[in-house]
Amino acid sequence: MDGNEGRVTDMGGVMEPFTVHTGTAVPLRAENVDTDQIIPARYLTTVTRQGLGEGLFADWRRNPDGSLREDFPLNQPRYQGATILIAGSNFGSGSSREHAPWAILDAGFRAVISSNFADIFYNNSLKNGLLPVVLEREQVEHLMDMVEEVPTLQITIDLEKQEVVLPDGQRFHFDIDEYRKRCLLQGLDDLGYLLSKEEAIAAYEQAHGL
Repeated sequence: MDGNEGRVTDMGGVMEPFTVHTGTAVPLRAENVDTDQIIPARYLTTVTRQGLGEGLFADWRRNPDGSLREDFPLNQPRYQGATILIAGSNFGSGSSREHAPWAILDAGFRAVISSNFADIFYNNSLKNGLLPVVLEREQVEHLMDMVEEVPTLQITIDLEKQEVVLPDGQRFHFDIDEYRKRCLLQGLDDLGYLLSKEEAIAAYEQAHGL
């Protein structure tokens, strides 16, 4: 874990900063995973983000009788405690519900690695403190293979350097918008960023008689 302090708040403003995160991962070999699969609609009535992790992939994680599916990766003992989700392409398609990144965060994940994200999910994740990392498809497949072979593999995501680093020294670069990067590093959402500029805004208004 990265040891950063703070939590995503329901009111907005302050998030848990993302600087350098090291953790194990769970591979989800599924493509075109939409937000209704990430968090089913029946969980959208909640007014708080806490507890949404229980609904993460609910229809995939459980059998009709409510028992856990032993073959689903997130239920397997070897992946318990993972903080990085490695997913197939076009992850987060479908509706624009922010509950999807909320549920992933509440389940203990700090980042999702994929070769492609749906635009709305990608932006919602960045705004809520979840880092979506876009790598080449071959790199994602390589990571999945390695994690399936060694579930305890420690993967490091360095946001400042924009790199995914493996213990053997392999490094995979990823791109990210500079504004979103700074917000994540500082643990600020859009509201928090504006509030951080309050003194500068006040000084500008005073200087210009506003």
